[in-house]
Amino acid sequence: KKEGCGVRAQDKIFMATVKGDVHDIGKNIVGVVLSCNNYEIIDLGVMVPAETILETAIKENVDIIGLSGLITPSLDEMVFVAKEMTRRGFELPLLIGGATTSKAHTAVKIEPGYDKGVFYVKDASKAVGVATSLLSDKLKPALVQSTKEEYEEVRVRRAKKGKTKLISLEAARKNKPKLKFDQITTPNKLGVHVFEDYDLNEIFEFIDWVPFFRTWELAGKFPDILTDKVVGESASALFKDAKAMFKKVMDEKLLQANAVVGIFPANSVNEDIELTDKNGKVLMTLNQLRQQLDKKGNTSNFCLSDFIAPKDGGVQDYMGAFAVTAGINIDPLVAAYEADHDDYNSIMIKAVADRFAEAFAEMMHYKFRTELWGYSDEDFNNDEFIQEKYRGIRPAPGYPACPEHSEKEKIWALLDVEKNTGMTLTSSYAMLPTA
Repeated sequence: KKEGCGVRAQDKIFMATVKGDVHDIGKNIVGVVLSCNNYEIIDLGVMVPAETILETAIKENVDIIGLSGLITPSLDEMVFVAKEMTRRGFELPLLIGGATTSKAHTAVKIEPGYDKGVFYVKDASKAVGVATSLLSDKLKPALVQSTKEEYEEVRVRRAKKGKTKLISLEAARKNKPKLKFDQITTPNKLGVHVFEDYDLNEIFEFIDWVPFFRTWELAGKFPDILTDKVVGESASALFKDAKAMFKKVMDEKLLQANAVVGIFPANSVNEDIELTDKNGKVLMTLNQLRQQLDKKGNTSNFCLSDFIAPKDGGVQDYMGAFAVTAGINIDPLVAAYEADHDDYNSIMIKAVADRFAEAFAEMMHYKFRTELWGYSDEDFNNDEFIQEKYRGIRPAPGYPACPEHSEKEKIWALLDVEKNTGMTLTSSYAMLPTA
């Protein structure tokens, strides 16, 4: 019996975040919802290898397997798990979820590798209905058939689109944007700067509440969401609990926020960005990717390196890199809540830590622009920070502007991130702590 739910668990659902991935808030919310709807949840947590997933599913005689992931390498791992399920003769339904997943990827990449039923579950609100149908002899055939037909339609539509027309790298380079580099401010403080145990109260001023509510699957603009006719009551109760947790964390200094920031002379060479010391010695070369779509009209084929002055142009440019965490010491806090069977607060402390981390990144970027580099004299409020009205960007490896996750290793080496912050990288380049 799951505490607080008032029902007897019967059917077993196995859940895990796949190998290399460390994110589990969404999965945990799904687990709580399912457990409160008469399902026994077996959750192996994060970074779970395929072998462990399948061996545990057999050992525990589960009825459904659910996989979760947030970073893009997790998609390949899910494909691998599905193929392994086929190889080993599994016949269990496979649920797919997480921020990086999609119906299209599930249909095109995962389902063809496992024909016993693969189902993309967008969020926690859909999980109960899918599980109920899959574990009902009466409802399962219709869901399986309709899903197979739906996924086949997705594959057919994508096939009809044909392959995207690409151009050569040489042609893409000829179509890069023409930018001027005549207003470059020399940074106030070149080099690496470490910020240890930063004041959480100061970071709190940069909190963006919208993603916090989205974590709990409550969508809306803050603070309007608190008075929304549909979700206002739930949002207000959640907001009250969140503020109490934020206060507890700050008053008792339960979490530690560390950051490391570097500013370096930089110039571009085609798609590469060379970072040097003050004497011109190359410290690190960041390899970027150029868009190679066949663009029409006046649209350029961009690369991040285009925004750094070219080496052969004779202009000295600069670039920053940083890593922040607000999740130091979070593991024992989560473990304590889980030991008390307090799923709600184990999720809440993770959500709070995530918001602190994002706010810390925003705050350090502000500090970078106005103090360390000193190119900006700005006076924005928090809403304007969230809207990114300032000058400057902070692209992250793994996102579309620079999709290669392995570039994080270079940042780790350049800034000595592990030594200076306590953060580490997994085999798939997910960051620990997750916040």
